[in-house]
Amino acid sequence: MATILVADDDQFIRELITLYLKKEGYTVLEANDGEEASSILSQQTIHLCLIDVMMPNKNGWELCREIRDLYDLPILMVTAKGESEDKIKGFQQGTDDYISKPFDPHELIMRVKALLRRYKINTNEKVTIANVVIDAKSVEVTIDQEPIAFPLKEFQLLHKLASHPGQVFSREQLIEEIWGSDFDGFDRTVDSHIKKIRKKLSQQTAFDIVTIRGLGYRLEVSKDA
Repeated sequence: MATILVADDDQFIRELITLYLKKEGYTVLEANDGEEASSILSQQTIHLCLIDVMMPNKNGWELCREIRDLYDLPILMVTAKGESEDKIKGFQQGTDDYISKPFDPHELIMRVKALLRRYKINTNEKVTIANVVIDAKSVEVTIDQEPIAFPLKEFQLLHKLASHPGQVFSREQLIEEIWGSDFDGFDRTVDSHIKKIRKKLSQQTAFDIVTIRGLGYRLEVSKDA
C-alpha cells in the first residue's frame, strides 16, 4: 500500500486523518510543519501528500511548490481556507485536489484513492518496441538507449497505448485511465498530449500513434519492427 505524508500543525486533525488512512491500510507519516514535511520527503519514499495551508516555518503553498520542483507525486490540500481565491492559488502552486475543513473523512478517503489511482503506473512493466524502451519502473523512455524526457501524463499515455498495440482507446477511456473519473477539464487535453508525444518520437520509432476518426487513438507497429 501507499505511504502518505500528512502535514498539519493541528495535532487533532493529523490524528483524525491518520486514523482513517490506516483503516484503509495505508502507511502514514506525520509532520507538524512544512520544514518537518520537507525533511521527511527527502528521507522517505512518499506516494501522496496531504498538506495544510497555514503551517509554521513553511506554509502549505511553499511546500507545494517545493514538492512540484523536486518530486512527482499527488498533493491534496486539506485546509480551513475554502474561499475561491485560496483554492485558485493552491492549484496555481501545483496541488492536484483541495478539500476544506471541516471535511467528511469518507470523502477525503475517496479523494485520496482517486489521486493514487490517477498517478498509478504498473511498476513491473517494461514495454519494448524495436529501438524504444518504455520503462514504468524508472518512468523513462529511451530511443536507441538515449533517454527522452516525458512528463508523467505523457509517459502514462504512451505506456498505455504501447502496452496494447493495435487497440483503439477513446478519449474518454484515456481520461478515465490517466486523469481519473473526477477530471473536469476538456477531452481535447488528450489530443494536446498526443501531439507532444508524436513530436518527441518524431520519425525515430517503429510505430505510430494513429488517430481513428470518431473513435480515438491506437498505436500501430510497423511490419518491419
